[in-house]
Amino acid sequence: MNETPTASLTEIRDLLGQFSGPDQAAANAAAAREKTLTKPRGSLGLLEGLAAWVASWQGRHPPRLERPRVAVFAGNHGVARHGISAYPAEVTAQMVENFQNGGAAVNQLCQTFDAELRVYEMALECPTADFTEAPALSEEECARAMAYGMMSVEEGVDVICLGEMGIGNTTSAAAVSCALFGGEPHEWTGPGTGVADNVLQRKIDVVAAGLAQHKKALGDPFEIMRCLGGHELAAIAGAVIAARIGRVPVILDGYTATAAAAVLHKIDDAALDHCIVGHLSAEPPHRRLLELLGKSSLLDLDMRLGEASGAVMALGILRGAVACHNGMASFAEAKVSEKI
Repeated sequence: MNETPTASLTEIRDLLGQFSGPDQAAANAAAAREKTLTKPRGSLGLLEGLAAWVASWQGRHPPRLERPRVAVFAGNHGVARHGISAYPAEVTAQMVENFQNGGAAVNQLCQTFDAELRVYEMALECPTADFTEAPALSEEECARAMAYGMMSVEEGVDVICLGEMGIGNTTSAAAVSCALFGGEPHEWTGPGTGVADNVLQRKIDVVAAGLAQHKKALGDPFEIMRCLGGHELAAIAGAVIAARIGRVPVILDGYTATAAAAVLHKIDDAALDHCIVGHLSAEPPHRRLLELLGKSSLLDLDMRLGEASGAVMALGILRGAVACHNGMASFAEAKVSEKI
């Protein structure tokens, strides 16, 4: 992980007080333009609302999608030592190298949808602590990871897709989600990389052990992130915060990215209004998490890869929505008769 500014969780928590709402003037301008376009009103369905959503959170009309960024945060997890994944922990670093060499699915999708890919390595040589025995991160580590995630939202980025890579991170996502919203560990724990039977049961047991170890922290969402999350989950939450302050709409990827962002929702139920969820993960608990967040996904493609792949697919839909809104002729311009 590159050098990041000194930060504390208190300072980061205070940033949530700087959140503003959608820009109503931009939303109104989008709605007014939509009424003039050469189509029956409402005929583009969800695309119409997406264009207005982008405008309202960018705080400008027309909306722009000229520099989308895809941020993939990679971190390692101490709980991987329990054998809760189908792949060894060294795969995280190997996949980061694959991203850098252009060989992963996300590379092909970014090329297809003309998006800038940034991969952020987060102390891969220093996994989090095993959360069944100790907090995954110290307060300083958690705050630094969140601050590092904030740095991904640079000036000029107009939409950001957030994803992750990290062997063991669906175990952290399950523990964080269960801690935030209650229920039983098995209700929040899915197959991840494809585990089943005894390995899946071991994964459930690890989540249960983590929750028991840190039960005193379960009343504070930031402490839940610190004790049960990971570098990349904390960075995603940080990026969501910075995007809200910087008026950059967010596309979240699957289960792990949504669980990371859910920490902010638990503090402020409007904290994710500038976020959409790109796809419904095949990881079963993702559906339940979206229901509790009051969100639906743009796509349902039976994907569970991570690495922001579903978010980038959804970016294609967002590109279409913005292009139609900005580029279509009005009835007057096209000299087309309006509805009687």
